[in-house]
Amino acid sequence: MTATFWSQASSQAKRKFRFLVFWNGMPQFIAKSVTKPSFQVGTTQHAFLNHNFNFPGRVTWQDVTLTLVDPINPDATYSFYRMLTDSGYQLPPEVVKSGAVTPIGKKTISKKSMVKQLQSMRIETLDEDGNTIEHWTLNNCQFTSVNFDQLDYSSEELLNITVTVKYDWAELDKSAQGSKFNESEGWKIGEGSEPS
Repeated sequence: MTATFWSQASSQAKRKFRFLVFWNGMPQFIAKSVTKPSFQVGTTQHAFLNHNFNFPGRVTWQDVTLTLVDPINPDATYSFYRMLTDSGYQLPPEVVKSGAVTPIGKKTISKKSMVKQLQSMRIETLDEDGNTIEHWTLNNCQFTSVNFDQLDYSSEELLNITVTVKYDWAELDKSAQGSKFNESEGWKIGEGSEPS
């Protein structure tokens, strides 16, 4: 009979609160939550007589949402605003200020500039001893929305920043240094126990 995790004291499950986010020098302590990478596989359908047959298509990586506390120092609001301007965004007065002879005020956001500012994101899942047991790297990060929360006289809660991040692809690394689980490979179809 195949042993199950709830019957063994040494078995562990991954926990939601054991994680760290590494992103462009962001302090890890300001991260409140982050969605893990996910993907969707497109399908193409072929009809023949009274039947439909499906074929897998492109893989599309889904956006990640990161929620942060907004500290005074370091100022997370200013950091995101600076990343936006350093990606190429210019305020309308800058266009007029630059005049017709210089392109400085006419800059626009480019993928090269934004990826340079945001770099890659790393999400690590930890075990109870602090070892990394799962390591995701999100490549060519770009933010699509940044929400600076709302002010409210009736609330004493901390201000949050919610960031939606788009990326080209994600990589999962199970060979984290120091992990006692780095030899596990997951399950394979057909190896589970049969229902009785």
